[in-house]
Amino acid sequence: MTLLQVQDLVVEFPTRRGTLRALDRISFEIAPGEILGVVGESGAGKSLTGAAIIGLLEPPGRIASGQVVLEGERIDDLPPAHLRHIRGRKIGAIFQDPLTSLNPLYTIGRQLVETIQAHLPVDNAEARRRAVSLLEDTGIPAAAERIDHFPHQFSGGMRQRVVIALALAAEPRLIVADEPTTALDVSIQAQIIQLLKRLCRDRGAAVMLITHDMGVIAETCDRVAVMYAGRIAEIGPVHEVIHQPAHPYTLGLMASIPDMEGERERLNQIDGAMPRLNAIPPGCAYHPRCPRAFGRCDRQRPELLHAGATQAACWLHDANAELAA
Repeated sequence: MTLLQVQDLVVEFPTRRGTLRALDRISFEIAPGEILGVVGESGAGKSLTGAAIIGLLEPPGRIASGQVVLEGERIDDLPPAHLRHIRGRKIGAIFQDPLTSLNPLYTIGRQLVETIQAHLPVDNAEARRRAVSLLEDTGIPAAAERIDHFPHQFSGGMRQRVVIALALAAEPRLIVADEPTTALDVSIQAQIIQLLKRLCRDRGAAVMLITHDMGVIAETCDRVAVMYAGRIAEIGPVHEVIHQPAHPYTLGLMASIPDMEGERERLNQIDGAMPRLNAIPPGCAYHPRCPRAFGRCDRQRPELLHAGATQAACWLHDANAELAA
């Protein structure tokens, strides 16, 4: 069963000097209760993918082609008013900085109650009861008292818990979490990770977790999609992608992570940099930085190919690679 299906998603930004393609035929699925991690360097298109799914692309950004299907209903072409209802009722969002998600002029309780009543047919008393229950579920101590406090009266970790409570207020089926632990210290980060996993298990919600931290991916996710230059380079079960990476880019990312056993004297570095949107190379976008590139790589773009337990957009996994080289 599939909860979210993204098919050949293309996001473009028209400019005076031409159209920039920021996402280039992105496809993946998320099942109910599953946590899919999306990882890659800055500029890979991770947050943009989440924004496109939620319907929060900043103009002039637009979905040029492809589909976003949630529970069998296409949502990328819906009118803004209808999409706003789905965004609160069926899709919740958690952003990196909780202060940008909370209104400093309103109490936490007012923001939660208004969100609940906007999507669920409940009165003020029931909405407040649900708000207190959400704060308790997300680990806010003395929730019945803290509900009347303002955002500035909470610590960074507590504010992030409040944002998670807001994202869960209408009992959504999908949560898009964009770097939800980056601004937190390590101990609070671990608590938020455990909270997300528990919410998926208890509520059956699916999570799209966007991060640059492979450690968070390893601890939290069921599957992971590795993005590069607006494309998916590799996707598969977390354990397989981490321990047996099939794409040279994924291999480079894993080699750049410090070894806890301290066996390596020097970390690996991927030469070069992520290409600009107006200078995406032909063929495989990674080939100018790839140590295993061959003739075909700069001419033809590889689609996702089966590579053991994962899929990788790399000609090394094409049965006819040598013939085509």
